[in-house]
Amino acid sequence: MRRRSFLTGAAAVAGAVTLGLNPAARAQRPGASDLPDLLLGDYPVVGRVRARKAMEHLRVLSERIGQRIGGTESEHRARDYLASVLRDLRYQVTLQPFTVPDKYLSTLTFGADTWNAGASRFGALGVTATGPVVDLDNGTSLPADLTGKVALLVNVPTGSTAVLDAARLGAAAVLIGRVSTPPAGKTGAFSPTLTANVAVPVLGIAQVHVERLRAAGAVTVTVSTTHLAGLTSYNVIAERPATFPGRDDGVVMVTAHYDSVPGSPGANDDGSGTVLTLELARVLRHLPTHKALRFALWGSEEQGLLGSRYYVNQLADADAARIAGVFQNDMVATSHGPATAYWLLSVDGGVNATTAEVAAAAARLGYGAQVHGPVPRGSSDHVPFHERKIAAANFSWRGEGGPHELEPLYHTPEDTIAQNVSPDRLQISLELIGAAAYRLACTRG
Repeated sequence: MRRRSFLTGAAAVAGAVTLGLNPAARAQRPGASDLPDLLLGDYPVVGRVRARKAMEHLRVLSERIGQRIGGTESEHRARDYLASVLRDLRYQVTLQPFTVPDKYLSTLTFGADTWNAGASRFGALGVTATGPVVDLDNGTSLPADLTGKVALLVNVPTGSTAVLDAARLGAAAVLIGRVSTPPAGKTGAFSPTLTANVAVPVLGIAQVHVERLRAAGAVTVTVSTTHLAGLTSYNVIAERPATFPGRDDGVVMVTAHYDSVPGSPGANDDGSGTVLTLELARVLRHLPTHKALRFALWGSEEQGLLGSRYYVNQLADADAARIAGVFQNDMVATSHGPATAYWLLSVDGGVNATTAEVAAAAARLGYGAQVHGPVPRGSSDHVPFHERKIAAANFSWRGEGGPHELEPLYHTPEDTIAQNVSPDRLQISLELIGAAAYRLACTRG
């Protein structure tokens, strides 16, 4: 206990110097429901994390790079950027490669805009087609001739042959869209499955694409499709050893996935978790700890947790046993109005080292009323760790009614900084995870 007190005390002194004993660090936090009651070790974290610095990284990922599809050049650009940032922070950075399935992607050029979407592997690939769009609604009634036209089909019923019929009638390409109505979220791009091969490009476009095409009326578009094979995705792992000598006290991990779905710039999902991880790597890099700090950014989460599962499967039993907790951050900054609850999501709904530390940090910072759970929820990169009996949980802003209440722009082209990111919520996430991860890293044993 004496060494731990010394450790957190030393960290607090460093934090006090950094803050210049700024009383604002003890003031009620923005968006908090209560006044803070900070521990000494909280000061150098909550006083230094800055959402605005994290947002600088988010602009690179979401706006400069855009969609980041696992195993493709777009994800590799993001990989290189993340590795560069972490190396500049003097972490030991490892790139962990793993193979991923083929991708079927497309672009749709409409005036001065180019949209990214999915392509069907049953349609023509590696080709480009241009033509006027004709809106065929759900395809129950088709004209006698579609030669040279780009057919738009929306909410096609199960079992319909409309796509095959449109190609047979001479369509130069087929666009398939799915439109949902509130309270369901908007639909994103996808790779359509067909019952037979067709000789023209078939694209799966997002709801916003359908809406914009319909609003434009008569318009000519150019579409292209591509098949990407032999793909390799990467995890980006950065580590800093414990600063105090002695026995091995393990490692604390802060993690997120940096890929996105086709057509989406992935600002909140999961650019927000990625830049939270980078900002905490900046703030925690020089603070004293008994445990090592490891920051992991997963590739290809959107294809089925491929990166995190590969990482966990490569861990020797002794290495897995060293991990004291995994703080997985997925969708931590949405600006969606009803998403006012910060959820602690463990796979089985149970309390573990990560959920307990975040709940405790929330109480100390005055955010107790905003924090809900833990409740059972999978669907993110904490799952493989849980399966290996490693303490792990996902942390995310969602609706008060439950963690199933995601923002409607989730997985869509509208998951942008302007439309779906709140710097204020990102700041709260930074403070909660930063204070929790640092406290766990300062704990012996």
